[in-house]
Amino acid sequence: MHRAEATEHGGFTLMEVLLVVAILAIFAGLAAPRYGRASGRYRADLAARRLVADLRLAQSCAKAASTSRTVSFSTATHQYQLLNVPAPDGRPGDYTVALSSSPYLANLVNVNFNDNTQVTFDGWGLPDNGGTVIIAAGGQQRTVLVDGSTGRATLQ
Repeated sequence: MHRAEATEHGGFTLMEVLLVVAILAIFAGLAAPRYGRASGRYRADLAARRLVADLRLAQSCAKAASTSRTVSFSTATHQYQLLNVPAPDGRPGDYTVALSSSPYLANLVNVNFNDNTQVTFDGWGLPDNGGTVIIAAGGQQRTVLVDGSTGRATLQ
């Protein structure tokens, strides 16, 4: 006895493929704005936390050396420098952080230390002025506060 074999072609119809593509496009359209906000929030938090850590580093260096250390900000270039603090990666010059570069892709929106764009920690780690630094990334803003009496930097 000879058995007849039926041949089936596996695959999808054009209608099925178009339906799946349409569903994926809808999900992508819904997810893209959320991803953008989450990415901006992440980058703003990352940049602000880096700044808090670096302000604490400047304060610690001032105490350790019993001499002043200044953190100078530039809103035009979106970067800051820890003057007289060597770069941690061994590069020559002062420790400089460009917030507009990867991974931060952030901007220094406003810096205000008693109408100044820098803060100096004395040999005891106390600041000459308290103030705020506002950082933005992807539509999200974070504020870093430096307490004028203790010099403690915190993320608000």
